[in-house]
Amino acid sequence: MATEDKNRATAAAILPLVGGAANVSSIAHCMTRLRLGLHDRSLVDDEALKAIPAVMGVVDDDTYQIVLGPGTVARVTPEFERLVEEERAAAPVVHTSEELAAQGAAIKAQQKAKNATPFKLFLRKIANIFVPLIPALIGCGIIAGLNGLLVNLEWLPAVTPALAAMASGFMALIAVFVGYNTAKEFGGTPILGGAVAAIIVFPGVANIDAFGQQLSPGQGGVLGALGAAVLAVYVEKWCRRWVPEALDVLVTPTLTVLVSGLVTIFGLMYVAGEISSAIGTFADWLLSNGGAGAGFVLGGLFLPLVMLGLHQALIPIHTTLIEQQGYTVLLPILAMAGAGQVGAAAAVYFRLPRNESIRRTIKSALPAGLLGVGEPLIYGVSLPLGRPFITACVGGAFGGGFVGLFNQLGDTVGSTAIGPSGWALFPLLDGNHGLGSTIAIYAGGLVAGYVAGFVATYFFGFSKDLLTEFNVSQEPAHSKIAATGPTGTTPAPAPEGIAVQ
Repeated sequence: MATEDKNRATAAAILPLVGGAANVSSIAHCMTRLRLGLHDRSLVDDEALKAIPAVMGVVDDDTYQIVLGPGTVARVTPEFERLVEEERAAAPVVHTSEELAAQGAAIKAQQKAKNATPFKLFLRKIANIFVPLIPALIGCGIIAGLNGLLVNLEWLPAVTPALAAMASGFMALIAVFVGYNTAKEFGGTPILGGAVAAIIVFPGVANIDAFGQQLSPGQGGVLGALGAAVLAVYVEKWCRRWVPEALDVLVTPTLTVLVSGLVTIFGLMYVAGEISSAIGTFADWLLSNGGAGAGFVLGGLFLPLVMLGLHQALIPIHTTLIEQQGYTVLLPILAMAGAGQVGAAAAVYFRLPRNESIRRTIKSALPAGLLGVGEPLIYGVSLPLGRPFITACVGGAFGGGFVGLFNQLGDTVGSTAIGPSGWALFPLLDGNHGLGSTIAIYAGGLVAGYVAGFVATYFFGFSKDLLTEFNVSQEPAHSKIAATGPTGTTPAPAPEGIAVQ
């Protein structure tokens, strides 16, 4: 046998016995030893290695060292390196759920950095004002739904007035909480923001005329409260700069409430009231006339809006609609984006039957997705894969179109609170045609989102290359080695023609 073939045969005999190319992290040699960095030492078959005629012994140190002798090691090492490269090139790349999660986290971090623009940071401030209110909105919304059910069934008539008070008390004063949080977020004294915002809900404003119209308590709502508190912050900061320190404790709070209060009463309440009315009118018009088309667009674009950070602008709109109408008609449509994600994830599960890692991730994340927590599916599955994220948006579009169609036909579906989505939104549903009809329409929208997301992803979510790349088994290379059994079994015979050096 030629020397080159003999050296290659030695390398070929060694490679499977150290766990295959996948187990080799580094290759080097000294005067007499082949030194290998290994991922998992338990995959090495010491006895079988020692049985190879060219191997004089093994040493398990910081690297795994195979003694080949001077001269031989310098010739076997290049052959061993070539075999490792060839095996790695021939073996399919196995993409795991951890890999996808890392890609998703990188995309999320990159998107977060892109979203750090002045406008988006301002939107984040606005969101931070309303997000702390969500638990109260949810709790009061569920109580309102329970109270409505008891009233319709004519049960517990002595209790329903108390439930109505519990459900409505927070909403009656929500402007005060918005003012408090706004001042806190913009760097002012929170209680002064709450004090100015409280003017909006004070019953006595009904005795005041502004712009030739009599004001009404609550006019301007949360938008007016937000504007009033921001103004109060700027007035307060101006006072802190110019008012002498000895008078600050008396003058600054007084001027803050007085100046911002007057502007609120004789300006902001009217302007914010008009804007709030326009928002409600536009939402009703959009779904009454746009219907399925409007729902299709809103449901399909919501996830990209979330990625861009623009969804935060919707929070004051939702709150305004809840304050005006008792529920927001936009949230059930936007919630369909999560249904599209669930359907897409299910399709990925069936399209990648060999990739157990990704399938395990999907199985663990699906229950959360059904309850409206879509982030694990977005950043762990669909977004890193690329196409499935787009087809998930298609699923959301069809779900939104379904709910929007019924809004156009006169069956309004709304949510009495913001925050929950998916199945978790059922207790918060409200509408204009009874709870049964509202629940049926919302459930139909979810089913439409699941089915459309699944079908779009199953048939269009994978290119041939993507499917080939990801639909691979995670069976490690060393498990396919038949040269030897486990340590302690009869070692494989040395390749023919290898002589003792």
